[in-house]
Amino acid sequence: MNAINKQSFQMKNLLRLEELAQLLICVVALIINDVPWWVYPILLLGPDIGMLGYLVNSRFGAVTYNALHHKGIAILMSGIGVVLGIMSIHGPEFRDTDTVVYIAAIILYGHSSMDRIFGYGLKFGDNFHHTHLGWIGKMKGKDGAE
Repeated sequence: MNAINKQSFQMKNLLRLEELAQLLICVVALIINDVPWWVYPILLLGPDIGMLGYLVNSRFGAVTYNALHHKGIAILMSGIGVVLGIMSIHGPEFRDTDTVVYIAAIILYGHSSMDRIFGYGLKFGDNFHHTHLGWIGKMKGKDGAE
């Protein structure tokens, strides 16, 4: 292994550790919020429902998949949960909605971190296997290159 490949390998592992730390924080947040056991399988598989968009075509599939795997959207949802929590102080119509939105945000964020650990990234519209982290699966690129 040459020096550049070794550095690349080390950087990928460092980033995976960072994603693992983020996933663990999400699991701890779920534990602190005392969520029921069935929420954890949703953390593992729920956001992958976005893959159903690929039944339409690759471009639409990338949009639906990325919407449920983008950490920025999870952070935005978390902010919405905070705002709803503040609003629930002033009226019962928002009570518990803030918790549901907040838990959903944790699930999206944690799932995205878990996917990044395994090398799955946000999708390009040309092919399911083409991600922002590179090509995944048997297709390492259209010409077979990585």
